[in-house]
Amino acid sequence: MARTPGRWTGGTLTARDILKPHKVADAVFHPAWIPPSLDPAVDRLKRIRVVAGAVASIGVYTVLAGGFDVTELLENALTASAVLLILTPFTVGVMLLVWRRTGSLRQLRRPLLDSLALLLLFIGSVVALVLLVQTVNATHNPLVVIGAGMTMMWMLGFVARGAFRVTGNFFGTGAVHRCLPALLATVTSWLVAVPDLVTGDLHGLGLTLGVVFILGAPVTVTGIALLETGRLRRRYGIRLGAHPAGHPPAPGPVPPMPPGPPSGHPHLPPQGNPFGAPQGNPYGPPPGSPYVPPQPHPGSGFVPGQGGGNPYAPGAGGNPYAPHNPQPPYGP
Repeated sequence: MARTPGRWTGGTLTARDILKPHKVADAVFHPAWIPPSLDPAVDRLKRIRVVAGAVASIGVYTVLAGGFDVTELLENALTASAVLLILTPFTVGVMLLVWRRTGSLRQLRRPLLDSLALLLLFIGSVVALVLLVQTVNATHNPLVVIGAGMTMMWMLGFVARGAFRVTGNFFGTGAVHRCLPALLATVTSWLVAVPDLVTGDLHGLGLTLGVVFILGAPVTVTGIALLETGRLRRRYGIRLGAHPAGHPPAPGPVPPMPPGPPSGHPHLPPQGNPFGAPQGNPYGPPPGSPYVPPQPHPGSGFVPGQGGGNPYAPGAGGNPYAPHNPQPPYGP
């Protein structure tokens, strides 16, 4: 199947948006082929968790741990990218073995390749940012520092916004299976947190606070993931162990409301009394009614078929019982 123009970005990215890293990141890391969410409430919980986690991390590092260590931050970013590169395909491969029992995997090839491309694109962006930071720190050429520094600031906003996006859609794996993002987020968060607990790396915090800080992310991620998969199962019949082809069709978008009147409330009926009589008398004779008596015939009383005048008046009219001046029969 050939790619259509604007399939990735949706055709919304313009040349002016290149200078805005957050818009470029939205178009690149949340491409148009990712299906819309079936549960906006869970999406809001994910955003709240990401924002709360970022605020907590900044607070812990700046207030309790004495500030950010750039070298450690870059190492953590590269380590997380390596974990994603290994863990995500492995987890998806295990689920493919489960799904192949009830359906063919051929139809999943396209969304799998798209998700893999999005994963590699994000990891490549992180590696490019790390290289830019190392270049700026290692060089003493003012031109290189200015050019690489400006690019580094752009890349920093691009990667930060991209990380926020992929946290919600988890590299578009929802196009493969609706429950897959929740599973991948849970497995990744625990795999990142457990080594810190095992090695005792509490980020300079005490035992109690360090454990709470480290376990806060995987616990909240797991809770939101269970909520998401539970709602998908109850409301839409989507189960993690079922092949995606066996899921009931997702509800389509809500059709837009028909255009309302130019003014007033669009849901109100036309103003006026709907039970009132229409304009004019509906029972009156229409114009030119054939039952209107015709005008009298000129010069006569009653003319059959024409009406008018006194039908009992002889001749041109008058009293039919009045004498009509007869001539005496024996007159002189």
